[in-house]
Amino acid sequence: MPQMSPLMWFSLFIMFSIVLILFNQVNFFSFKPMILKSEKKESIKSKNLNWKW
Repeated sequence: MPQMSPLMWFSLFIMFSIVLILFNQVNFFSFKPMILKSEKKESIKSKNLNWKW
């Protein structure tokens, strides 16, 4: 079985690295979180506390 040359290993490594980076970028930018308006309003509400000093 013939051995692969070091340049062949390096090009294979570069190719897989580029594919990995592109795959992660596509997954990251294709994700669109769904924010419901009813949940958004509830999370913004805050209590007003009157402190008596």
